[in-house]
Amino acid sequence: MGRELDLPLDTVLVGDCITAMAAMPPASVHAVFADPPYNLQLSGALHRPDNSEVDGVDAEWDRFPDLAAYDAFTRAWLTEARRVLRRDGTLWVIGSYHNIFRVGAILQDLGFWILNDIVWRKSNPMPNFRGRRFTNAHETLIWAARGKEAKYRFNYEAMKSLNDELQMRSDWTFPLCTGQERLRGEDGGKLHPTQKPEALLHRVILSCTQPGEVVLDPFFGTGTTGAVAKRLGRRYIGIEREDQYAHAARARIAAVAPVADERLAATPSKREAPRVAFGALVEAGLIAPGTMVWDRARRLSATVAADGSLRSGTERGSIHRVGAALTNAPSCNGWTFWHYEDRGRLLPLDVLRARLRPIE
Repeated sequence: MGRELDLPLDTVLVGDCITAMAAMPPASVHAVFADPPYNLQLSGALHRPDNSEVDGVDAEWDRFPDLAAYDAFTRAWLTEARRVLRRDGTLWVIGSYHNIFRVGAILQDLGFWILNDIVWRKSNPMPNFRGRRFTNAHETLIWAARGKEAKYRFNYEAMKSLNDELQMRSDWTFPLCTGQERLRGEDGGKLHPTQKPEALLHRVILSCTQPGEVVLDPFFGTGTTGAVAKRLGRRYIGIEREDQYAHAARARIAAVAPVADERLAATPSKREAPRVAFGALVEAGLIAPGTMVWDRARRLSATVAADGSLRSGTERGSIHRVGAALTNAPSCNGWTFWHYEDRGRLLPLDVLRARLRPIE
């Protein structure tokens, strides 16, 4: 918490992201979301990922003369991002085919551990006007932990709730940023060429942070990350090179009303609940020694012993070990595999475990 006091919280910093991150204390932010320059490979006119031409004013990527320069820049900002990231924090990077593979290789070289690659499928992609390639209808997000052994946060239950009680998959469908959400310049045109939809950032931030935690965006643009972070009760730090984008981001975020009701917080993960041993259920009298337990189909059964172990034929051990042995599986979640009978119904042991866990 002391390190967070040294951070420029809820601020948009104007300047170079590498320099700005270098001034921050180590291990101080909970998540990093980065939408770095695409590094479009120039040949004549500059084109966006959808292959439509970009005019000179929008050509912010035209500042790396070759791939070596882009790689050096990528290595530098990822090094600082890893330094300021907490050990339990995670990094998100989004990009197109122009840059995401180079970024992915470099972040692996630096010690990041890739958890997922997410495909953002655009439901309303820009058409390919030249007709010489497939329509580019997606971008890729890399989600990575600080290292292979890092105990990172993943709000699994929140993602499942967001997806109608189904596991959230790695293919996400959102429309491009359009309508009132799209920021416009004085001429009525798009203020920023790659403004991301708030729905995308909502899912990203909700998946890996809790209210009050800090999200850093080193390529802030018009402030989508900050706007969503504020709405979800998170703190943010934005870094942006261009004054006009920083100015627009500040105005945008100022108009956002944060979630004030703690009941709107994300569903807590079961992994973060206090650990309860099966033996504690026996001690508490919630399940008596000698009780029979079954798998869901009643094909397998076992008897509960006084020490919290299960007995089934020659197999003896924990609810997990016996379940794995009887199914010839490398592992087994005994809490959901084994069921007890309650008034003619089979209920998973997890129902009894919930009774012993304190209510937050």
